[in-house]
This record gives sequence, structure tokens and C-alpha cells, in this order.
Amino acid sequence: MSIKSLLFGKPKDPLDPKVFHQVSLVAFLAWVGLGADGLSSSAYGPEEAYLALGEHFFLALPLALLMALTVFVISASYSHIIELFPTGGGGYLVATKLLGPKVGLVSGSALIVDYMLTITISVASAGDQIFSFLPISTHGFKLAIEFGLIFFLIYLNLRGTRESVLFLLPIFLLFVFAHIFAIGLGILPKAAEIPLLTSATYQKTIGDIQGLGLWATLFIVLHAYSLGGGTYTGIEAVSNGLQALREPRVETGKKTMLYMATSLAFTASGLLLCYLLNQVSHETGKTLNASLLAKIYGGFFSSDLAYVLVIVTLVTEAAILVVAAQAGYIDGPRVLSNMAIDSWVPHRFSHLSDHLVTRYGIWFMGLASLAFLSYTQGDVRLLVVMYAINVFLTFSISQLGMCRHWWDVRHTERLWLRRLLVNGLGLSFTATILTVTVILKFAEGGWVTVLVTLSFIVLCYGVRLHYDHVSSALKRLDAALMNIPFQPDLKNPVPAKNSDAPTAVLIVRNFDGLAVHSLLSIGRLFPNHFKNLVFVSVGVIDSGRFKGYSELESLRRTKEEDLKSFVDFANCLGWYAEYRYLLGIDLMEELEKLCMSVANEFPRSVFFAGKLVFQEENFLTRLLHNHTPFTLEQRLQFEGLEMMILPVRVFASIASSRVPRELSDS
Repeated sequence: MSIKSLLFGKPKDPLDPKVFHQVSLVAFLAWVGLGADGLSSSAYGPEEAYLALGEHFFLALPLALLMALTVFVISASYSHIIELFPTGGGGYLVATKLLGPKVGLVSGSALIVDYMLTITISVASAGDQIFSFLPISTHGFKLAIEFGLIFFLIYLNLRGTRESVLFLLPIFLLFVFAHIFAIGLGILPKAAEIPLLTSATYQKTIGDIQGLGLWATLFIVLHAYSLGGGTYTGIEAVSNGLQALREPRVETGKKTMLYMATSLAFTASGLLLCYLLNQVSHETGKTLNASLLAKIYGGFFSSDLAYVLVIVTLVTEAAILVVAAQAGYIDGPRVLSNMAIDSWVPHRFSHLSDHLVTRYGIWFMGLASLAFLSYTQGDVRLLVVMYAINVFLTFSISQLGMCRHWWDVRHTERLWLRRLLVNGLGLSFTATILTVTVILKFAEGGWVTVLVTLSFIVLCYGVRLHYDHVSSALKRLDAALMNIPFQPDLKNPVPAKNSDAPTAVLIVRNFDGLAVHSLLSIGRLFPNHFKNLVFVSVGVIDSGRFKGYSELESLRRTKEEDLKSFVDFANCLGWYAEYRYLLGIDLMEELEKLCMSVANEFPRSVFFAGKLVFQEENFLTRLLHNHTPFTLEQRLQFEGLEMMILPVRVFASIASSRVPRELSDS
């Protein structure tokens, strides 16, 4: 067994029809892998909201009710998104389809930064929970441990999504049971006080309105409500990660959303009520949850047992936060892959590894989260502000898109008004939190999120403009070469196969002008030399294709049709031709395998591949193009095989492309 297999497990076969069942998640496992992002936010969301109330802590009671209502409203609105977009994509896909690609870019960029911060804040908050019961003298090691956790999660996710979720399942369940137990002890013995507390809250609220004014009192509530916005930050994870769910995905997704909403509303609102009933205050070096647990357990158990229970519960909080970081590693790369398919980011972000995960996306999200952790030094209060802005930006865009959709289909959709009201209510909640957070916290860290997101949008625009420019140039090449009326030469039939004769092996992707240009160049450079022509191609299974076995069959049919067109084309030029192809996830590995096979059958083979040549090379052209020809050339030459790279000029030179004279009358 190789070291790679030992560390990351055995590769998965993407062509196995059973693999989609094996790597997908049932609702319960999806609740663990995706829902944990929302549930874990109870470790910092309610705390920020309660501390923001200050001396007006009695407002925690209506705030707890408002928090639970918000969770269910946002969850209900996202259930509509799941129904309308069953293939996943979440906020990016919703914005792109319903509000246009430019709004989709904003939403997608905000989501990417959001998932970077999901990893960062989850790991940083996990560190806070652990060090809440450790001596102050040890706190200097907290940041180093958090860095180590991020690298550990990168490794875990490179093994595969389902494996990482199964590994974390016991942790998740322990968190749920521990918090049901703690919240029950914090509320039930004091349940008789709730009616009195309700009355006192009403009286003090009226007093504040009379003393401070209605708007000042409303501002206090909105301020706390917005700072507690971190509580709702993981709700969209399910709709973004539908591709990881088991069929029927819509039902699995809606069931997962219900599990998450119920558990989050209970935990977040329950903790907020516990703070109020137990009169908890902030202690230096401890989270508010640590202080609450010490107070709750201290009233029922001996000091030693209470201390053990506090440690166990805080460890489960830290662990669930690490689980929550999974959403960043699962959904972040999925959004990147969707954006790659639309050419907003380099296409390599849509490529799958042999464990069927987008490895480039995993590394990108992990390293970016390390940069945020380094900048903030693990300060959760700063991270909450940075995190909440993009979360509620994508929430608001998605809700706006859904509102527009229900209005557009009002004449054909029977339940349009009810669904419009649900999404409209969700929009009012999320837009309120977004507006208040940006206004109040822009100077306190919000500007960093805005700057990073805008920078990412600009980079995406640069990538898209480049791809569009190249695409336009290649279309002109197609127009010049794809409409040549080739006719078979009836006087000179296609020669028979001669395996010992010189053979040209052309690496192609699609039947397009780029491939035709390369084919014609072989005939022009080596007239009458090659007697056989073999077309070699790989159907790459990327994240856009890996959605079901039917998608792979469609890819197979498309690849065969393209290659048959190449063979017919070559026959018209007087060559004996055939083709070879494979479907796979690793382009270079499959190409090398095909080339070695062809070389064994045709010993006098020379391999050819086209390379785009730009008038001006720059960082983007080097980053986005021509990796395959040079890498393959190096591998084949090492094996003793000959390969030539044929230049294909793009941009200005394509505009003046001419059909080779010897073929113009064919």
C-alpha cells in the first residue's frame, strides 16, 4: 500500500454507479456535516447578543423569542430555495439565475469569503472554549493550536466528505445531548420564575421607552439582535451543499433544514434564557457559556463533579465548532467549483481529486482561513462582525431573488403569495441585521470584510474577462476552420491500418477550431509522412458533471460523437484514423495511460498537442492556460516518447486566421 493510500484512503471510482450512493449523505449525516455550522454558532451568537444588552439584560427574553422566530423564518425561506434549486448552489446559483450573473458574482464572492471566515471563527471559538477552563498562563499557545486544527481539517477533507463527517458524528451527538442536559438544568428549576420575569421585562421595557424614548429602546434591541446575527450564519449551508445529499435531494435537504432549525432555535434561545434566569456576567479569560455552565452545575453537583461536567460540555462545544468548520470545507469549494464552471475563477477549481472532492478549493479555503486567523489573532468578537456582514449580504440577495421569482410566476404558481410572504419576511429580517451591522461595526472590522470581498470580485472580473476574450478569439478560429466543406476523395479511398507506419497521435478536447487547427498543422508541417492518425481524448469528470450516473453517460456520448467527427474529418484528408478515450477525474493520469497504450500499439508514434500563444504573456495567461501540454510533454519524454506542441495564436492574430491554401478547395 502506498503512503498516499495509507494517509488518504483508497481512491474512489467515479464511474461506479454505486459511488453516488456511497459518497452522499442521508439527512441525519447532512445534519452533522452541514447543520453543525448553524448549531455551533450558539457558542458565540447568543453571547454577543446578551453582552450587547448591557444593563438592559431583561430584554433578553423578547430577544430569545425573536431569535427563535428568525431561525424558523430563514429556514422556511431556504426550504423554498431547496425546492427551486434541487441541484444545489445556494446563494450563488439563486442570485445568478434570478437576478443576473453580476449579482451572482457578488453573492458568490461574499459566500466564498463567508466560508473562509466560517472556518476561522469556528476554530477560533473552539480555542476559546478549550482555554476557558485552562490556566491563563497557557493562553499563549491558543493561536498555535488553532493553526494546527485548520491544517488537520485540510487533511481530513482531502480524504473525502463522507469520511470526514463519519469521523465527527460522535462529537456532534455528544454536543447535542450535553446541551439538552445543561439547558434543561438551567431553565426547568427556574421555570416558575418565567411569568414573573415576563411581567418584570414588560414593566422595565415600558420604563425604558418612557425614560430613553421609543427609538433609543428599539436601537438597543436592534443592536443586540444584529450582533447576535452570528447565530443564524449556518442556515444556508444545507442549500449550498445539496450536491452532497442523498436522493431524493429535495426531501433530504428539507428534512435536514428542519433538524437544523429546531436544534438551533432550542439551543440558541435556550442559552439566552439561561443567561437571563441565572444572571450570568462576563469573566476575564472565559466565555459566557463557561461562566453559565459553572453556575448551573455548581448548584446541583459537588465542586469536583461540576468542574468535570463543565469541562466535558465545553469540550463538546469546541468539538462541534471544529465540525462546523466542515461547512467551509464542504460548501466553500462547491461554490468555487460552480463559479469555475461559469469562468469566474480558474477552471481547475472544478476539478475533482481521486477522493471526489475539489482539492484545489479545499486548499484555497484552508489557507485563506489561516490568513484571517493570523490577521485577527483569533479574536472571536472581531470575527463575528467580519463574518456576519457577508452572511447577511448573501441571505438578503437570495431572499430578494426569491421574492422576484414568486412575483414573476404569480399567474402560474398557485401558492405564490404565501411563498412571497415567507421570503419577504426573511428579507426584512436579514436586511435589517445587515444594515445595522454595517452601520455600527464598519469601523470595527467590517471594512476588512468589505475590502476582501471587493478585491475578490475584481479578481473574478479579471479572470472572466480573460476567459471571455479567449473564447471570442477561439470562436473566430472556429468560424475560419469549422465551415470548410470537406468531401471524401472517392478516387483515393482511405488506406488500411498499418501499425508499423509513422503515426500522429493528436491530443484533443472538443471538436472545435483549436483541434482542427492542430490537425491541419500536422499535415502542413509533415506532408505525406504520417500514415495513421489516432485521436486521444479524456472526458474530465468535474464537479459540474459529478451529479449522477446519467450525467456521466451524457459525457460519454458527447465524447464519442466528437471523436467520430474527428475520424471522419481525417478520412476526408486521406488518413487512416481511429480514436481512444477514457473518462476520469485526473486529466494527466488518464492522458498518460492512453498515450502509453497507443505507443504500444503504434511503435512509431509522435504525439501532438495544441498550445495557445498570446500576443502578450501575463500572470493570468500563465495561471489559466497551457498546463496540460507541457506537463504531458515532460511525462512522455521521460518515458522515451516524442511529443511536439503546436502553437495556436489567439487574439489579434486569430482575427486574420486563414485556411491553409492547400485545403481551401477541398
